[in-house]
Amino acid sequence: MAPTPSSTSIFANAPVDPSRHNETAAEREKRLQKLLSSGPVPDGLTADELLDAKIAGGLTYNDFLILPGFIDFSADIVSLETQVTRRFKIKTPFLSSPMDTVTETAMAVHMALNGGLGIIHHNCSVEEQAEMVRKVKKFENGFITDPKCLSPENTVRDVLRIKETYGFCGIPITSDGKMNSKLLGIVTSRDVDFLQGDANRNRPLKDVMTIDLVVAQEGVSLAEAQRILKASKKGKLPIVDSEYRLTSLLARSDLIKTRDYPLASTKHSSKQLLCAAAISTHHEDRIRLKALVDAGLDIVVLDSSQGNSSYQIEMIKFIKSTYSHIDVIAGNVVTQEQARRLIEAGADALRVGMGSGSICITQEVMACGRPQGTSVYQVAKFARQFGVPVVADGGIQNVGHITKALALGASTVMMGSLLAGTTESPGEYFYHEGKRLKRYRGMGSLDAMEKGDAAGKRYYSEGDKIKVAQGVAGAVVDKGTVKRFLDYLKTGLQHGLQDIGVRSVSDLISSVETGHVRFERRTASAQIEGGVHGLYSYEKRLFS
Repeated sequence: MAPTPSSTSIFANAPVDPSRHNETAAEREKRLQKLLSSGPVPDGLTADELLDAKIAGGLTYNDFLILPGFIDFSADIVSLETQVTRRFKIKTPFLSSPMDTVTETAMAVHMALNGGLGIIHHNCSVEEQAEMVRKVKKFENGFITDPKCLSPENTVRDVLRIKETYGFCGIPITSDGKMNSKLLGIVTSRDVDFLQGDANRNRPLKDVMTIDLVVAQEGVSLAEAQRILKASKKGKLPIVDSEYRLTSLLARSDLIKTRDYPLASTKHSSKQLLCAAAISTHHEDRIRLKALVDAGLDIVVLDSSQGNSSYQIEMIKFIKSTYSHIDVIAGNVVTQEQARRLIEAGADALRVGMGSGSICITQEVMACGRPQGTSVYQVAKFARQFGVPVVADGGIQNVGHITKALALGASTVMMGSLLAGTTESPGEYFYHEGKRLKRYRGMGSLDAMEKGDAAGKRYYSEGDKIKVAQGVAGAVVDKGTVKRFLDYLKTGLQHGLQDIGVRSVSDLISSVETGHVRFERRTASAQIEGGVHGLYSYEKRLFS
């Protein structure tokens, strides 16, 4: 005989199903218990159903939401590590756009220190861009294999000149002033700080250098060298071979940076910060590329509003055959056919977006492009088969959009307006109606075209007599230092993934692919409901 349901059963108030009028209470309880224990209840839409163009047309980030999942972990354990190209991983999926009001040396350095990647713009001379790359690569090191060296006959003036030019003065002194020759001593700021006047500045370094050195032998591991440097309390640790010839150098300042920035995007072999820079697809840009590679470039971004061109395909093939150690981010693309051509040519990642940026008017002027949500999903779906990561470029207005871009298959997001206005972005602050602002412009704006030729090359318009703008110039509010802003984006993204019920970016992408993560379309009314509404006034503070 079946047991009689308890009056305290969770099914006691379950309504009777009219279609099952002969069902007993015990049978109903058994059926409902099976329903509860049967696993996930289907709800919402899969990504394919959400992005079905025949039903919904093209969608962007505001047009949908991600349904919440099950939380059994804290947000701080969520891993944001991701592939930025085939070969390079970074700890957070944040890239800064190669725009002349967004990314120069300071932004590139701080993006890398905080786990992302800055793309240095090319609306400048070859020499200026190469120098920016060089500064990023020299900012943090493991073993420094090409330190500045001087000979005993050089003078204090030479040390001060290096300090003024490069910002440091821990200079190894070797027998001939070059690497791989006998180490004789080292000159630091303590040795020269109080040597004023021409007489002192003309003194040879053999009279002022420190000769009581702590060194490590060639072949020492980086971890062991760091331990020796910590124990010595010195500023530099020379690495020498069996004949006391200088082979490399370790700096205490780099040790401190490693401690203070544990997420830093670095190259495994050198521990230098990862650096990326943009170039055009014109033949003369091969000269620019050589200068960037000589400066230490790791990743090159081919900067074109429409990447599906013979020019870009030829440039990709040239780079892969000439500089095989450099990864190429190609684009921009918004269709699978565009992606196919660039992947076939050898692209290591794809930049997706056309006309979706806040300062871009390409869709309006050229009648060409695609809504960004659909673009990211379709390109990422195709590129994933070949192991090619996708960069979602444009349309990112808030941290929720970052979560959505990653859910649609992007490995990283590229931001312009979100990072413009930070302390590290180029330009000066100004005030307007009590607001502290910075200028921000699209690379297709007339302002950018008038400054340099990169903008014209990007939009294939450098030879036009009449310049047709594909972007605008404006201003953005001061956001403070990029470190705090990136911390906010990182924490917000971790909480977003926690709500979805996934523990990493890779888990999010795979869970969307299997249909475990589900979506819902939003009507215009739903979008209003999802924002601040019904208040007389309010203050919107993003983080504290």
